[in-house]
Amino acid sequence: MVREYHVVATFSIVAADPSMGDVGVGVASKFIAVGHIVPWAQTDVGAVATQAWANVKFGPKALLYLKKMMKPEDVIKKLLSNDPRKDHRQIGIVNAKGEAAAYTGPQCLPYAGHIVGNGFSVQGNILVGQEVLEAMAKSFETTKGELVDKILAALEAGDKAGGDRRGRQSAAVLVMRRCGGYGGCREGVDKYVDIRVDDHQDPVSELKRIFGLWEATLLRREPETELLEWENVWRDIAKALIRLGYISRMPRTPHSRTLYKAFERWAAENNFENKLRKDRKVWKSIYRYLIDFAGVKG
Repeated sequence: MVREYHVVATFSIVAADPSMGDVGVGVASKFIAVGHIVPWAQTDVGAVATQAWANVKFGPKALLYLKKMMKPEDVIKKLLSNDPRKDHRQIGIVNAKGEAAAYTGPQCLPYAGHIVGNGFSVQGNILVGQEVLEAMAKSFETTKGELVDKILAALEAGDKAGGDRRGRQSAAVLVMRRCGGYGGCREGVDKYVDIRVDDHQDPVSELKRIFGLWEATLLRREPETELLEWENVWRDIAKALIRLGYISRMPRTPHSRTLYKAFERWAAENNFENKLRKDRKVWKSIYRYLIDFAGVKG
């Protein structure tokens, strides 16, 4: 039997960016490991947040119905049609096209409500007030960047507006993108961002800190202006690798195979293998990290 949980003091956002093919969920709560329960998402299908008296069966069921081309509002009706606890449920759903719908049961603990917008829905229960949802919606609509940036901004705005009235404990973000995960299409992984803070005094801030590490290590989304030509930085890279013990002396030319193999080994050992390139260009973020880590002047 699948257990059900009463997830208290939860605010979340489900959202989609059809232009990029991204779908995702962001959530924060006064509840341990909320990322284990509330967020569900599938590439080319949609995203779901199931909360309040959360029925964890709603996540996979909703994605299955969306995959069958049911509208989000019809999915919610289907989920609640034979649910004896529907008055205590709260659900937000968005499909890959950006069509969204939400439901807040009349018995959800106050303040409880939702706002449905273009490509997203925000919902929450046991909040300090409606201003939490209004701040989240406004932040999502006005923030520039990818879907993950907008979801994080919405969570931060909701938190700053007071969030849940019982306090803070956990937060999570899940964003799916076709071939967007570690290894890309070669591995068939779609988890573009999948981060959680299970127990923390300031979980949303901690989530942002972890995302910074995730972005620097895994995401290849820096603009072309952030790419450096190997021929322009190889000497700095060589100096750093000599200091770190990866090579013993300065190569004569930038075409040294020994140098590049040493750079690849350093990148792999420091978890940057996902950001190595084959066009003799280097991400500025990796270059800066190496130079700073080795303590050489770039």
